[in-house]
Amino acid sequence: MHTQQVQEFLAEAANHTREQAMMEGLSRAAARNIFLGGSLFFFVVFVALTAHSHWYIVTQSTDHAGLTESVKHGKEVWEEHSCINCHTLLGEGAYFGPELGNVWVRYGGPDSPEGARAGIKAWMQIQPTGIPGRRQMPNFDLTDAELDALVDFFEWMSRINTQGWPPHVAG
Repeated sequence: MHTQQVQEFLAEAANHTREQAMMEGLSRAAARNIFLGGSLFFFVVFVALTAHSHWYIVTQSTDHAGLTESVKHGKEVWEEHSCINCHTLLGEGAYFGPELGNVWVRYGGPDSPEGARAGIKAWMQIQPTGIPGRRQMPNFDLTDAELDALVDFFEWMSRINTQGWPPHVAG
């Protein structure tokens, strides 16, 4: 009896093609509904993640209160002299010179703001040092106002919540 059932099943299966079996299991309307439902679901997820990212950038990770005209001018000095061609800022840029997103912290800015300010400005003013075998930063002949603005920009950058990025204090 068992072999007879197996033979009947195999005979019936031979009469159906793969496409026929698939069409019996999934109608056109069902396939369309699955496609539209899945598309709608992923579109809603995309919009929600985009809205959350925008909210986070605007409300959490950007220090709007500290974004002064001097900080903006410091960013302009950074761009005008193409500092990113040698340095990184929050991990973005070239790796010839040190990371500058954390230079304010490395110079002790949170504990001694005036000392950090003086140290950073002095370092930029004495370049190039002429020490053989070291990579040298060119002297851009920045004015005191440009140096102050650049240091203000570095201080502002140090307060950005990067959630631990870049992973190591380099420099």
